[in-house]
Amino acid sequence: MAVQLARHVPQMAPNDGVEAAARSALGDMIVEVKDEVGEITLTVRREAVVDVLRALRDTPGLEYQQLMEIAGCDYPERAERFEVNYHLLSLTQNRRIRVKVLTDDKTPVPSATALWPVANWLEREVFDLYGVLFTGHPDLRRILTDYGFEGYPLRKDFPMTGHVELRYSEAEKRVVYEKVSLPQDFRAFDFLMPWEGAEYVLPGDEKAKGEQPGAPTPTAPPSGPAPTNVKTPAETPKTTDKPADTGAGAPADAEATKQARKPAKSKAESQVSKPSDTAEPAPKGGGRRRPGGGTA
Repeated sequence: MAVQLARHVPQMAPNDGVEAAARSALGDMIVEVKDEVGEITLTVRREAVVDVLRALRDTPGLEYQQLMEIAGCDYPERAERFEVNYHLLSLTQNRRIRVKVLTDDKTPVPSATALWPVANWLEREVFDLYGVLFTGHPDLRRILTDYGFEGYPLRKDFPMTGHVELRYSEAEKRVVYEKVSLPQDFRAFDFLMPWEGAEYVLPGDEKAKGEQPGAPTPTAPPSGPAPTNVKTPAETPKTTDKPADTGAGAPADAEATKQARKPAKSKAESQVSKPSDTAEPAPKGGGRRRPGGGTA
């Protein structure tokens, strides 16, 4: 089943003819070409990576003008354990391509800062996290780790907890470096179901005392079988059994029809209030003086 994208999602142009154009422009600088899941990856010779990137940028029909990212990968089991991946974007052709080179921890990779100034920052990241060296880089320094940091955090053989840790010392009023210590007691995971109970006892749980089944209560539990609710009939029905009990039915309908057929004049007379034998109350305010004089 084909995947349908929404109209607002940008569509990438197909890679038809890109592989042939790349082979024609790069020649023996290419080591391997892969076209998987709609993405083309070129593995090229390490010493020729700058020429490859320049050709991909300037060759008509390819025109990958923008360097989007430089990413590192580490495979310790390989002789050349590191991969440096260049992700390029073509703004005119609306396509992407990946260029890959292989190296180890001692052989440097030529720098691409002469082609794209943004490579300065990206190559420093790869150097800081993986230890990959770049020749021709104008300022190859660490960019993410702290001053004096030893090791490269994203290498697969780097300790998960690091070598040293830093903290602010109130006694010395400065940041101090110390060897990593793990004071946490909850470090051994046995991956058991938590509701089945673990084999170890957490700190503080040894003080807990088990309770007997049931909720704790100061009174003794009742003896004998528990009482049951006996169903008793209601003295008066909760609902009426016949329409006549509520005033509904045929007589009520006939009376309503009779009242509805009366002329409007008789309906109006029936709504006029009848004279009453009770005397109307006298108006209030007798003897009050008006603002202009006299009494009300």
